[in-house]
Amino acid sequence: MEDIVYLNGDLIPISHAKISPLDHGFLYGYGLFETMRAYNGSIFHLDQHLIRLQKSTETLNLASQLIPSELEKACYDVLNANKLIDARIRLTISAGEGALIPNPATCNNITLFIAAQKLIDLPSEKYEKGFKTVLSSWRRNSQSPLSRLKSTCYMENVLAKQEATTVGADEALILNEQGHLCEGSATNIFLVNNNTLVTPSTESGALPGITRATILESAHSTGIKAIERVVKPAELINADEAFLTNSIIEIMPLTLFANNPIGNGKPGTLTRNLMSIYRRLVEEEITTQSMVKGNSG
Repeated sequence: MEDIVYLNGDLIPISHAKISPLDHGFLYGYGLFETMRAYNGSIFHLDQHLIRLQKSTETLNLASQLIPSELEKACYDVLNANKLIDARIRLTISAGEGALIPNPATCNNITLFIAAQKLIDLPSEKYEKGFKTVLSSWRRNSQSPLSRLKSTCYMENVLAKQEATTVGADEALILNEQGHLCEGSATNIFLVNNNTLVTPSTESGALPGITRATILESAHSTGIKAIERVVKPAELINADEAFLTNSIIEIMPLTLFANNPIGNGKPGTLTRNLMSIYRRLVEEEITTQSMVKGNSG
């Protein structure tokens, strides 16, 4: 069966989905996206993804064209149309069709596109072994507001990921213009030293990731000391343990950086603890959502 996608209010086969060559998302990268994960037919932290998207559209002056409740329904419509329960969902918004010149004022209507695909988890062995990372040659501008947005201007991230793939690494870590740790090409990063959790601040250029926020909240609620601050690359090499986060991989132990083992080169105790906490949070939210659906059905 051909994948069904959502495009500007319609559910259609993906082969029928067309956008204008004058779409400013295509011409100038004037757009935003969210990547979400569905478990057993329910989208985890969908509300938080949509809140972040709403805030970002305000920065890009696109918010007036969004209706959050319709976005939520559209995400589930795509999930259901493709008969998916465990899935990766991509929601993309652009400024839409406009003039050939880079002037978003010429765009009349946003382009809204949602697609989903079956998600197959990474093997458990990968979580036992952990990710191998390298340092990217690309740098993030921490002074740019774009560093806080999940923008379709994603070329730096793509090129950083290519650097990692070329040398057989799982992920590339990006520094900002001051030489401080920022994030991975598609992940946020956490370090553990003396049972204290440390992650680069958004002022360092790190994206305010949804999973990142969940980990920080979980740490505070369980008495784990957690700090957001400037982080130097040498701190990672000397860390007791480290891990990476995003909505798809959840929490992935980071065990090797630039051929240097992190800690003893194996997933750390606090990392494993947070992995368990996160999975319980997922189970609790998904169970609650299923009960709500059952009662309203």
